[in-house]
Amino acid sequence: MKSEVKEFKSGFVTLIGRTNVGKSTLLNLLVGEKVSAIANKVQTTRTAIKGIVNRENSQIIFTDTPGIHKPKTKLNETMVETSFTSIPDSDVVLFLIEATSKEIGKGDTIILEKIKEANRKTILVINKIDLVKRESLLHLIDVYRKEYDFEAVIPISAINQKYKEIILEEIEKNLKSGPAYYDIEEYTDQTLRQLAEETIREKALKLLQDEVPHGIYVEVEKMQPRKNKQSEEIYDIEAIIYCLRESHKGIIIGKKGEMLKRIGRSARIDMEENFGVKINLKTWVKVKEDWQSNDSIVNKFKLNR
Repeated sequence: MKSEVKEFKSGFVTLIGRTNVGKSTLLNLLVGEKVSAIANKVQTTRTAIKGIVNRENSQIIFTDTPGIHKPKTKLNETMVETSFTSIPDSDVVLFLIEATSKEIGKGDTIILEKIKEANRKTILVINKIDLVKRESLLHLIDVYRKEYDFEAVIPISAINQKYKEIILEEIEKNLKSGPAYYDIEEYTDQTLRQLAEETIREKALKLLQDEVPHGIYVEVEKMQPRKNKQSEEIYDIEAIIYCLRESHKGIIIGKKGEMLKRIGRSARIDMEENFGVKINLKTWVKVKEDWQSNDSIVNKFKLNR
């Protein structure tokens, strides 16, 4: 007797939530590769980054969206617009909230309204459950269940590997049959250049003072492969870190260039691990006061359809 061949499923999953709820950490956990910048600071993700999970009977394409926040600049407006635009385009929405919430806050209410408008299949993922007692968690689940008919509610800790399969199984259950949209060897649609820019920015976010990081923008100006004397492949990368003020430039460079060296060294180690090649990285810092309102730069953060 022939064993039944399972149908192949595929689909697009939007990962949405307020700033700093752990979306990028969760995406990297699910994909099993580092595709999204992680830092313990708000607004780490600026663009809609795709991560691809290839399973035996499915291909799941995740979009990690910028965190929902009150926009103060043209860049912030674009980030929020990118997040909301991705909801109607998705097959399943992963709505991530914090277990420490007592009720549905303002930001989460806005997200819920957008999900209701789009009428998308939605899985509620409650992160950071290690920080609360069981009674508080059950109360929060009850509050959200009254607001929307979720396909599932999954309490997790995004840093714990054991939740990966639970979430992926639930998503696969809610996908329709369809083709693989990407090569099964791929885990992101970002180019190496974009990944390099994200990596440098992530290291700056982690190492710099609070007032500086969100005023920076990284642009890779050169990315050239070559062979060294030992015939090993090496990438020459030249990147500029743009900041908003002259005083910020001094902080990024640091005393005797020490901070810029730390950012570059940390980014290079990460890139060599992720790209599987040696990296020769050079970074410069320039002031560009208006970049957050500059259309040609801000448009790079819009959702690519």
